[in-house]
Amino acid sequence: MNEAEGLRQRRSFRSQVITEDSPAQEAKEGSTYSSKVFRVTFLTLAASLTVPLLGVTVLLDCPIDPQPISLKEPPLLTGVLEPNIKLRKAERLWENQLVGPESIVNIGDVLFTGTADGKIIKIEDGEIQTIARIGHGPCGTHEDEPTCGRPLGIRVGPNNTLFVADAYYGLYEVNPGTGETKMLVSNKALIEGQKLSFLNDLTVTRDGRKIYFTDSSSKWQRRDYLFLLMEGTDDGRLLEYDTITKEVKVLMKGLRFPNGVQLSPAEDFVLVQETTMARIRRYYVSGLMKGGADMFVENMPGLPDNIRLSSSGGYWVAMSAVRPNPGFSLLDFLSEKPWIKRMIFKLLSQETVTKFVPKYSLVVELSETGSYRRSFHDPNGVTVAYVSEAHEHNGYLYLGSFRSPFICRLNLQHV
Repeated sequence: MNEAEGLRQRRSFRSQVITEDSPAQEAKEGSTYSSKVFRVTFLTLAASLTVPLLGVTVLLDCPIDPQPISLKEPPLLTGVLEPNIKLRKAERLWENQLVGPESIVNIGDVLFTGTADGKIIKIEDGEIQTIARIGHGPCGTHEDEPTCGRPLGIRVGPNNTLFVADAYYGLYEVNPGTGETKMLVSNKALIEGQKLSFLNDLTVTRDGRKIYFTDSSSKWQRRDYLFLLMEGTDDGRLLEYDTITKEVKVLMKGLRFPNGVQLSPAEDFVLVQETTMARIRRYYVSGLMKGGADMFVENMPGLPDNIRLSSSGGYWVAMSAVRPNPGFSLLDFLSEKPWIKRMIFKLLSQETVTKFVPKYSLVVELSETGSYRRSFHDPNGVTVAYVSEAHEHNGYLYLGSFRSPFICRLNLQHV
C-alpha cells in the first residue's frame, strides 16, 4: 500500500468516528427541540384559555356595585376578648327539629322563635308547636323565601302578644294563644318614598306604644344579605312605629346593613348594630339629647348581628364572623378592593362564597357604657355555629342562629 492509499484509509476512518457520534447528538438536539415545542405549545394553550377567560370575566355582569369601605385595624383579641372555647360548653337543643331560629323570646318558661321555613313556633315542656305563619309554602329554596316569609326579630309586648319583624311581609303582632296575626306595617308601604325590602329586628317600649325597627336595605332582600354586606350599600334605616297613631317615622338613614336593635334599660336611647361597619350606633329617643345620634361602640372584633339586654344592665351582642387580629380578616382585606369583589361575584354564587368564610361564633357582653365585660368564643363553630342572638333567661343564654338546625343553651354559671 502506497502513502496515498494509507492517507485515504486514515481519512476514511476519522470520518467514520464522526458518523458514529452523530445519532447521540441528533437525539440531544431532538430532545431540546421537543422541549421547546412543548413550552411553546403549553404557553400558547394557556394564553388561548386565559385571554378568553379574562374577556368573559370583563364581559360578565356583576350582581353588585361594591363601594370602597374604610375600616380601622381590628382590635387585638387580648384581655377580655382573648379567644377561648367557652361557647363549646353550650348544649344543643331540639336538633334537626327546627331550622334557623334567628331570634328568641320567652313568656315565663315558654320559648318562642321564628324559623327559616316561615314559621313562628312555641317550645313548651320541650315540645315544639307551630302557632302561626305569615307567608305560605313552598319553602326551602332561595327562590321560595320571599313568599315563604322569614320571621327575624321577635319581641314580647306588654299584653304578652308577640311583635315580629318578617323580612318580606312587614311588622306583625301575633297572639301566641290563638295564632292570630295582625299586620302593623306592610313591606309594600313606601316610607318617605323608600320601600321596605329587608325588615330585620325590632325593640318595643315597656308600655307597647313605640316599636323601633330596622330596614336593612331598600335594594337587597334578606336572601341576598351577602350582596348587601359586600356591596357596602348605605340605604338602611332605623324607623319608629307608633301603635296608637299608626304613624311610621324614619329616625336614621344612610346606614350600612343596620341589623339588631335594643332600647336602653331607661328607654332613653336605641342601639343599632351596623353590621357592615362592625359598630353600634346610638339614637336618643328621649331626654335632652332626643333626636341626636352618636357612636356607642366602634371597630368591633366581628360583625354584630342581634343585641339584647343582659341581667347586669349591659348588652349581649352576637357575631357569626370575626375580624381576627392577629390573623387575616377577609372582610377587612376586601373592604377597600371593590374590583376583587366584582371578580368574585362575577364567577361565584353567594352560597359558594359563604363556604370560604371561616366559621367562628363570638358572643360579647358589653357594659351599660359600651366597654367589653367578657367574651365567649367557639372557633370553627364546633358547637355553636352561625350565632345570631344571645337571649338571657333564668341564668342561661339561649343562642339563636340564622341557619343552624338547633338552639344552643349556655349555663352562665359554667363560664
